[in-house]
Amino acid sequence: MAFISYYFHWGGDEVMALDHAARRRWCEEISSINADLTPSDARSGKEKNITEMNVRPVF
Repeated sequence: MAFISYYFHWGGDEVMALDHAARRRWCEEISSINADLTPSDARSGKEKNITEMNVRPVF
């Protein structure tokens, strides 16, 4: 939620109104845009993608 809210400046209610699949698609879209604007991780040669990151949720 924070990822989408940060990039789109949407409030929590707007993001929560989306179903899980829609939130995941928006995260993938944002990550794709960021990958186009950000160079690859030099060590792995792989572009960063939020859906592949091992991030602990913060509640």
